[in-house]
Amino acid sequence: MAIRETAARRGFVICNTLFFAVVCFIFAYPLWYVFIQSVSSGESVNAAWLPQGFTFTNYRDVLKMPSVGQAAFISVLRTLLGTSCTVLACMLLGYLFSKQEMPCRKFLYRTLVITMYLNAGIIPTYLTIRAYGLLNNFWVYILPGVVSAYYVILIKTYVEQLPASVEESAMLDGAGTLTIFFKIILPMSMPIMATIAIYAAVHQWNAWWDNHIYAFSNKNILTLQYMLYRYLTEAERIIREMKEFGVEVDMSTLVTPRNIRMTITMVTVVPVLFVYPFMQRYFVKGIVIGAVKG
Repeated sequence: MAIRETAARRGFVICNTLFFAVVCFIFAYPLWYVFIQSVSSGESVNAAWLPQGFTFTNYRDVLKMPSVGQAAFISVLRTLLGTSCTVLACMLLGYLFSKQEMPCRKFLYRTLVITMYLNAGIIPTYLTIRAYGLLNNFWVYILPGVVSAYYVILIKTYVEQLPASVEESAMLDGAGTLTIFFKIILPMSMPIMATIAIYAAVHQWNAWWDNHIYAFSNKNILTLQYMLYRYLTEAERIIREMKEFGVEVDMSTLVTPRNIRMTITMVTVVPVLFVYPFMQRYFVKGIVIGAVKG
């Protein structure tokens, strides 16, 4: 039966469409603005809607920078390893916390939750990392954040909702704890794993603070995001010093032109945009695989 198209409904549809169109524009325009600046020539004035002096020279210059390839490799490597280790460690810990027979379960779980509200501070954290020998070490990107209390809580809640009969049947067939975890719990937990993988991957890819504090003196493990940070701060410092000394310089002749900064921004943002569609499909696939018909 077709729904009658009334004037009120047509007005609602029009207003609703316009509202979401405005919301999409608000979120999409900043990215579009960065993109058109990255493909505009350095001599052109700032473009607002379309590129001016369209060129890919900025991308060519960025990719030709001697340390960009190494930094991109480190960012990709830390994202892959960090995401994998975080998902596996949090899944295992969340699964253990869902078991009533786990020794000191409540104490350990509450201790983990407290870490969401309290932390030691940057100085004790720095001293701890130095004591473990992780300064200027690639593993400083991976090990300190391998377990997240928030992720563990999400996993624990999800695992507790899984049918207990499936695990009990496996135990009756002689399956051990690790066998149950890897062959039953993980396949049934694909939706929550995909969600956590998205969060962890975006965090690892965008991270630069740990590089700035713990590994800034090792040029072999600089990340792409930290290079962008240094590039932006150096440009701002040069401009500030010029203004302090009253030096009049054409902005287009600076060593760090605005278009190149926009280009580096696009290089760091685009990979994240490709993560969401892939993980969304994986999320749906995980729901189908993890479905249990009773």
